[in-house]
Amino acid sequence: RAYHSAIMSNKSLFEGKVILDVGTGSGVLSIWAAQAGAAKVYAIEYTDMAKHARALVEANGVSDIVEVMQTSVEDLELPCKVDIIISEWMGYFLLRESMLDSVIRARNRWMKPEGSMFPSNATMYFSLVSNEQDREGKFNEYCHSMREWNLFSREMKEYYTINMDVLEPNFVKEQEDYYIYSSLWTELQPEHVVGQPVIIKRLDLNTCTLEDALGVEPAQYSIDVPFPVRVSGFAGWFTVDFAGSVQTPATRRVTLSTGPEMGYTHWGQQVFYWKEPIDCTPGTSVCGTVEMVRQEKNKRLYNVQATWRADDGPICKGIYEIP
Repeated sequence: RAYHSAIMSNKSLFEGKVILDVGTGSGVLSIWAAQAGAAKVYAIEYTDMAKHARALVEANGVSDIVEVMQTSVEDLELPCKVDIIISEWMGYFLLRESMLDSVIRARNRWMKPEGSMFPSNATMYFSLVSNEQDREGKFNEYCHSMREWNLFSREMKEYYTINMDVLEPNFVKEQEDYYIYSSLWTELQPEHVVGQPVIIKRLDLNTCTLEDALGVEPAQYSIDVPFPVRVSGFAGWFTVDFAGSVQTPATRRVTLSTGPEMGYTHWGQQVFYWKEPIDCTPGTSVCGTVEMVRQEKNKRLYNVQATWRADDGPICKGIYEIP
């Protein structure tokens, strides 16, 4: 809905212009751009979804405007520079399995100096959450797995004279990483959010670099707890804005939010539960650092590294995989 509103509310930016749609998928954004008056739309799709995009473009009567091209951004060849790049490139918590690298490369090579990105800006949010039913569910799964291991280990020793102790530390870490230190896709309700969310990263898509897309550099945060609550962990989400560029500003700015206050989106929120919750009173300050780094084994996936401390309590830390 936000993409449609952003395009149709800013027809003056699209009328008579050349548009590049990066990762077009089914081709919907390209069709909207054509309906908004674009003179030409290049719809780029690397996968075989390109054939479905061509069918949809044809069925909606804009095949004279929209040209679907099955290619990667790196191999893309166009006859001219473009005025606007549109793309639904965002992944979970903005960056996980996103297409941002490809979008930046396309912008650097193909967008006119006075062109604009749709969306134009992205903001990442980080917050405390209280959702003990969900956290306890995951923790109980971990405990069940450990009970199964303990039973297995005991039986191996008792009935088969095999001591499994040497494998236990690795098994425990594997189970903790899976059940505790992996984030969860969640549809939070506004009442789950504790305190004021903090901004941990902003991106200007018209100017950001590939280095900016690597992740989130260590950011300090401090969140005050406004009421008595048991804090379960953190959550992260994002917004993107369609504001055009300095040279070509949008007529009407549109925002797409994936925060809990907006209800369901397929991005949801990523939740990072603590192994042990913290009981807080009004005025408790939870502070620490958070960063987001690419995994060595898969550069499209990320780990979130966080520390947290309630007032003068102990400093805790965790490294969470965003699966």
